[in-house]
Amino acid sequence: MNQIKPIRNEQDYQTALKIVEPFFDKESFSTDEADFFDVMITLIENYESKHYPIDPPDPIEAIKFRMEQEGLSVKDLENTIGKPNRVYEVFNRTRPLTLNMIRKIHKQMGISADVLIRA
Repeated sequence: MNQIKPIRNEQDYQTALKIVEPFFDKESFSTDEADFFDVMITLIENYESKHYPIDPPDPIEAIKFRMEQEGLSVKDLENTIGKPNRVYEVFNRTRPLTLNMIRKIHKQMGISADVLIRA
């Protein structure tokens, strides 16, 4: 088994990815393998969070995406946001999401409140 080393640069990162790649196809691990894999994934995730940060999605785009996933229409958001004209105002960014809307969207659509607050 490989030795665990810090990931300090892109070369270390690429090496770490190659080391853990075979683990994704394994169906069972020994305790030592599971521990090694867990530590390596933690190191990789830490490096990625510092060097490849992912911005949270735009709140309106997140709502539209969830609507598409669930096959919802503007009419389906009437109890969540309001009448269709209100939904279109929110989608066109002429009306902000209210705290009440954010709570309802979070509860009914499962979109993180942290994402919705960015509106």
